[in-house]
Amino acid sequence: MRIGVLTGGGDVPGLNPCIKAVVMHAIDQEMEVIGIRRGWGGLLSFNLDDPASQRTNVLRLTRRVVRTVDRTGGTFLHTSRTNPGKVKAVDVPEFLRDEGYSEDTKELYDYTPHVLEVLEHLQIDALIAIGGDDTLSYGERLHREGVPVVAIPKTMDNDVYGTDYCIGFSTAVTRSVEIIHQLRTSTGSHERIAVIELFGRNSGETSLISSYLAGVDRAIISEVPFDMEKLARMLSKDKRNNPSNYAMLTISEGAHPIGGEIIQTGPEDAYGHRKLGGIGEYVSEALKQLTPHRTIYQRLAYLMRSGAPDSLDLMVAVNYANIAMDLVGDRRFNRMVALRHGTYTHVPLKMVMYGTKRVDVDELYDVENYRPKTRRVEGKPMFLY
Repeated sequence: MRIGVLTGGGDVPGLNPCIKAVVMHAIDQEMEVIGIRRGWGGLLSFNLDDPASQRTNVLRLTRRVVRTVDRTGGTFLHTSRTNPGKVKAVDVPEFLRDEGYSEDTKELYDYTPHVLEVLEHLQIDALIAIGGDDTLSYGERLHREGVPVVAIPKTMDNDVYGTDYCIGFSTAVTRSVEIIHQLRTSTGSHERIAVIELFGRNSGETSLISSYLAGVDRAIISEVPFDMEKLARMLSKDKRNNPSNYAMLTISEGAHPIGGEIIQTGPEDAYGHRKLGGIGEYVSEALKQLTPHRTIYQRLAYLMRSGAPDSLDLMVAVNYANIAMDLVGDRRFNRMVALRHGTYTHVPLKMVMYGTKRVDVDELYDVENYRPKTRRVEGKPMFLY
């Protein structure tokens, strides 16, 4: 049996250990594993008539190839946000362009037939897709086209619907808490207000949990629009009440003020998302206008998902890989491995299409005071929801 494995979307710590565990499990079962480079982009760019293109886009994975990859973060197979079902003209590989090709057209092309042809050429019997809801939604499309698919959820926002946990989240929170505490040094020394912007497009869980664990004064999340003047008053009070005369705020990149818009820049990617970031700078500048206080603005961004995984992400990555390979061995496809209610399990892959996982505001967030509301946690899962 020949297994294909790929990673798509943003990189997170834990991907390399997950890939290694897939390969080691497969080899023990006398299966072969083909690594597909740059996520779905590797299949889109695979030219059936060009051996050089084939070597660039796929890699046979052996024990020797994966022996040490689990010691580093990211994905050695590389990644992309390519969606072969919706390809912009400018992103169409040259060998797929027809006579009427023009970079100026706004038309989106569906190259799923080409992807299916490549998978058949590679003699892939089952495909393991590791990614967030965007990557996995295309995996679900391939399943409907007859491709046996097993999915593994990863995203540091922890927002894939259908699972309590995604690979990368624990390390992102760990990094954030460490850096928040480090920033207290300069913030306290200069008696300022620190504004720390964290990743989180639709879900504010990283801001919520990081602020909860780091003891931050206020936390703004994607789900709740905020009143800038009210926030300024609160942070000023927090600063006055701190013997060291400073205050700390975390804010999700997808947050926005009441009546305002989410700050987005650049063109849309293949899944319709534009780049987020800058709300922390907006808040920092607004605080300077509304208060007499100076600020420190720090956008953590890629630092949140840099480096090797922590022990929890390492454990989940390896266990998810082993469950995925058990599903492949049992020929149970169209499934996504998951953690639900503290237990490893698997759910229908189409569940990723059912909704967007977001913070349970009523249970976990104090809307009036812009703080986590997590005093009563009995009966809740480890990461609260």
